[in-house]
Amino acid sequence: MTVDIIFKIAAIGILVTVITQVLKKSDRDDMATLVSLVGLIIVLTLVINMVSELFDTIKNIFYLY
Repeated sequence: MTVDIIFKIAAIGILVTVITQVLKKSDRDDMATLVSLVGLIIVLTLVINMVSELFDTIKNIFYLY
C-alpha cells in the first residue's frame, strides 16, 4: 500500500467539496447531494479494493487457501 491512495482520496474529497459548494450557491441542492453520494461511492470502491488486496496478502502469508 502506498501513499498514493491517500492523495487520491484527498483529491476526490476536495473536488467533491468544491463542486458541492458551487452547486449549492446556484440553488441546485439536489445535484449537490448527488455529487456527494457519487464521491462517497468512488471512495468506498477504492477502500473496498484495498481491503480485498489486504485479505489476499494475509491469505498468501499464512498459506490459507
